Amino acid sequence: MTPLRDTTFRKIVNLMHEICGLSFPDSKKPLIASRLAPRIQRLGMEDYDEYVSLIDSPQAGGELQMAIDLLTTNETYFFREQPHFDLMERDLIERKLRNVSVWSAASSFGDEAYSIAMLLGDLQRKGTIDPHWSILGTDISDRVLRAATQAVFPEDRMREVSDERLKRYCLKGEGESEGLVQIKPTLRENVHFGRLNLTEPIEDLGPFDVVFLRNVLIYFDGPTKVEVVERVTSRLKPGGLFFIGTAEGRVKTKTRLTPLGPGAFRKEADE
Repeated sequence: MTPLRDTTFRKIVNLMHEICGLSFPDSKKPLIASRLAPRIQRLGMEDYDEYVSLIDSPQAGGELQMAIDLLTTNETYFFREQPHFDLMERDLIERKLRNVSVWSAASSFGDEAYSIAMLLGDLQRKGTIDPHWSILGTDISDRVLRAATQAVFPEDRMREVSDERLKRYCLKGEGESEGLVQIKPTLRENVHFGRLNLTEPIEDLGPFDVVFLRNVLIYFDGPTKVEVVERVTSRLKPGGLFFIGTAEGRVKTKTRLTPLGPGAFRKEADE
């Protein structure tokens, strides 16, 4: 392979910073070259420039995520913080909700939204909920939303997905797509994505039965956190579930929220 040129290295660094805020000093050039080289060779490409052109294109899909995973110790994966999904499942069954609506308010590449979809798909199969359930995923980045819509993911991100769910909801890539997995259209049809800036007024959304706002509040200062939580929980139905990252603690808010566990709350019903 042609060695990684400085100009190509800068393109990779700038792309990673634009997409997910990662910063790589010049000293990381050998690391980036060594991490990407096996993937580039597997795809049959001759140099890093060809690979950068791929992951910087609208058709990048799961390959952009693959590159991010190769260059980071990535904590994004399906069914992250499993207790939240367990709690949601129990709650939906206990409350006997039929037409369920869920909002993944910081959806990124869609791991969370499609994890929720698998859970709701299983509940639908059991007759617990009606087929008209819906999931909305929102994010501020057009690029990650395009990738989420394509629903192609590195296989390792599915490590917490059961074999049964993998067979039911996923298609494994072959040849040049080896190592990638795509969500089946039958599951994707109930999941929709749209661009949204959480720091701006939110109109015409919801109300939702469940809202996930996980692992995004850490990027805001104190006052902005309060504003965002107020704005998001205003779209949550009374009695609905609200989730934030388990490490994010409990944020200050005027919305009456009852703690149910780490990062899990119920919006109190109107009196």
